[in-house]
Amino acid sequence: MADIPDFQRKQYEFAAHIRDPGLAPAPEGIEDRRMAVYRDLFFNNISNLLGTTFPVIKKIVTQDKWESLVRTFMQVHHARTPYFLQMPQEFLAFLQDEYEMQDDDFPFLLELAHYESIELALSISEEENDLAGIDPDGDLLANIPVKSKLAWAFAYQFPVHRVAPTFLPSEPGDQATFLAVYRDADDKVGFLELNPVTAGLLDAIDNNPDNKTGEQILRNLAVIANFPDADAFVRHGLDALEEMRQLTILTGTRAA
Repeated sequence: MADIPDFQRKQYEFAAHIRDPGLAPAPEGIEDRRMAVYRDLFFNNISNLLGTTFPVIKKIVTQDKWESLVRTFMQVHHARTPYFLQMPQEFLAFLQDEYEMQDDDFPFLLELAHYESIELALSISEEENDLAGIDPDGDLLANIPVKSKLAWAFAYQFPVHRVAPTFLPSEPGDQATFLAVYRDADDKVGFLELNPVTAGLLDAIDNNPDNKTGEQILRNLAVIANFPDADAFVRHGLDALEEMRQLTILTGTRAA
């Protein structure tokens, strides 16, 4: 820092002390009482922001553990955005790429953090659906179902949507947990738990290069699942499609 202007050196020292007051000394000539105001302000702002986005994590860990996570995040992570709304994604990146899991960490911590970050990420997403040629009330079997761009599907090893102080699983579930998160026309975010079949159905709708109709997709899935009664499979599948449309996971259909 010998080659930079004095005011910049002071700024670097100030920022380093705010991030890690235990290791980085405060700039010379500043009263500690005044520095404490900034230390508390920065830490509390970040802690409150992250606590709003990750309320379950904050609730299930001790206060000391939460403060340790926030402090470590401030110490080691170099955020690539100045926007507070994107800070939760920075915290998630920190947990995934830089944080070393501790013995007292829950085994589902990373998955829970991802799950909790999705609501904010979707709420501020700038993606839009192109509704040209889409019939919102179209026949879901005879036509091609269309998935909303504001509906995202994820698979987790742990049932993260059920985690609470009274439910802290120590082992993954017997099967994966499939969840769809969606944003409706009123910009409200909701979640739908899927089973392996409905998760496969939604994936097949999203990845449909041959433009199969809803019925064709369902009959193909019945073959893959070796289901003995394809007609019954289609009937049950139609119920799932209708629910997805009601929730705006599907925007409607395109003509076959």
